[in-house]
Amino acid sequence: MERLFKLGEFGTNPRTEIIAGITTFVTMAYILFLNPAILKGTGMSEGAVFFATAVGAGIVTLMMGLFVNFPVGLAPGMGLNAYFAVVAAANGGVMTWQVALGAVFVAGLIFILLTVTGFRQLLVKALPDSLKYAITVGIGLFITLIGLKLGQVTTVTFVGGPSAEAIKAGAPVVNLLFFEWNIGLTDFIANKVAALTLIGLLIAGILTTLRVRGALLIGIILTTLIGIPLGVTNTSSLSNPTFLPNFGELALFKLDFSMLSSGIFWEVVIIFVFVTLFDSFGTLVGTANRAGLLNRPDGEKRLGRAMFVDGSGVSIGALLGVTPMTAYVESAAGIESGGRTGLTAVTTGILFLLSVVLLAPFVQVIPDAATAPALIVVGVLMMSSVRHIKWDDFGIAMPAFLTIALMPFTYSIANGISIGIIFYVVLNVVRNLFTKDADQKVSIHWLMWVIALLALARYILLAGE
Repeated sequence: MERLFKLGEFGTNPRTEIIAGITTFVTMAYILFLNPAILKGTGMSEGAVFFATAVGAGIVTLMMGLFVNFPVGLAPGMGLNAYFAVVAAANGGVMTWQVALGAVFVAGLIFILLTVTGFRQLLVKALPDSLKYAITVGIGLFITLIGLKLGQVTTVTFVGGPSAEAIKAGAPVVNLLFFEWNIGLTDFIANKVAALTLIGLLIAGILTTLRVRGALLIGIILTTLIGIPLGVTNTSSLSNPTFLPNFGELALFKLDFSMLSSGIFWEVVIIFVFVTLFDSFGTLVGTANRAGLLNRPDGEKRLGRAMFVDGSGVSIGALLGVTPMTAYVESAAGIESGGRTGLTAVTTGILFLLSVVLLAPFVQVIPDAATAPALIVVGVLMMSSVRHIKWDDFGIAMPAFLTIALMPFTYSIANGISIGIIFYVVLNVVRNLFTKDADQKVSIHWLMWVIALLALARYILLAGE
C-alpha cells in the first residue's frame, strides 16, 4: 500500500485516507438517488440508471485513485444529466435516450483527444472567467427549475390557449405566446407531493446551513421517511426486495449513432464537451490545489493524467448507460478530512460499487419530492459563482447575464452558452474599436472568434430543426 500510494511521502496513513474516502462517498451518494429520478423521464429504467451510476462512479473513481493517485471522486455530473433528460425526454425530446448516449460517447472521445493534444487547456484559457462563472450559475438555475417542476412546486396556467385537460387528452401545444400562460405556485395544502418537497427543502437547507456532512443524502432519507405517513412514499417494493438489478433492463452498450449526420446530434455533443470541459477542469484544479498536490514537482504531470481519466469517464459512462462522469467538488470534504492520496478515491470507489447491492432495493422507494430539494440546494451552491462576475463592467456583465438568464428561461443550456459568447465577442470588439484608453480594452482570444462564429452558425443552420 505504501509503495502504491506513497502515504508516508504525503504525510498521511491508511486510517486517515479511508475515513476521508468514506466522507467523500457520503457527500456524493445523493447522486445515486437523484440521477434515476432525473433520467426516468427519458424512458430509461430507474434500476438501470442506478446501476450505471453506481458502477460508473465506482470504476472511474478507482481509476483516479489507482492510476493518478488523486483523492478525487467522480460520478455523473449535475447539470449535464438535466440537459440529457431534456434532449432525450420521452415527450418532447429531440432524440431517444439511446441516441443521446451515443452523443455522450462521441463527446468522450473528443474530450480524450482534446486532453491528449493539449487543446483542452487552450479552450479553458480562451473562455473569459466571467462566462465560465456565468455558465456555472446558469446551469444552477436550470437545475433549480427542474427541481421545482419535479417537486410539483410550480404550476403552469393556460390563458387563452388549450386547457390542461385538452393537453392531457392529446391536444398539441405549439408555440404558446407569452400572454397565453403563467407560472405560479401550487396549492401546498391540496398537493401532498409539493408539501413534502417544501418540507424536504427546509430539512436540506437546515442541514446544509449547519454544515452537516452528507446533508443532501440525509435530507433525501429523512424526507422519504416523512413521506410514508403522508402517503407520498410508496414502500410496496420493500415487501419483496431485490438486491440484484434486473439485468434485462440495463442500458449497457445501447448506444445509437443513427443521428450521426444530424446537426442536432452534433449540437448535443458540443454542449456535452463544452460544459464538461470547464466544470471538470475547475473542480480538478481546485481540489488538487486544496490538497497541496499542484505544488509538488510532479503536480502538473499528474493533473494531466487526472484529466485523461476524467475524459475517459465520459465515454465509460455512455457505455454503461449513463450521463458524463466528471470530478465532484464534494471531494473537498474528503480532502478536508485529511485525504491526500489515491487511497481516498479507492475507498470511495469501492463504496460506490458496494452500493449496487446494498442500496438497490431503496431506489424505487425514494419519491420525487425527496430528490427535488437536493436539486434546488445544488442550484443554490452553484449560484455562489455569481459574485466573481464584474457587474460594473457592462461589456462583461451583459454577456454573463444573458448566459445565466437564457438557460432556465429558454430551457436550454445551449442557448445560454451560444448567446453569451456571441454578445461577449461583439460588445468587446466594438469597445476595442472605439476606446482609445488601452487599459479599457479587452483581450479576445482568437478561439473566441471561432466559437462565436460556430454559435452563430448554429442558429442559422439549425433554425428549422
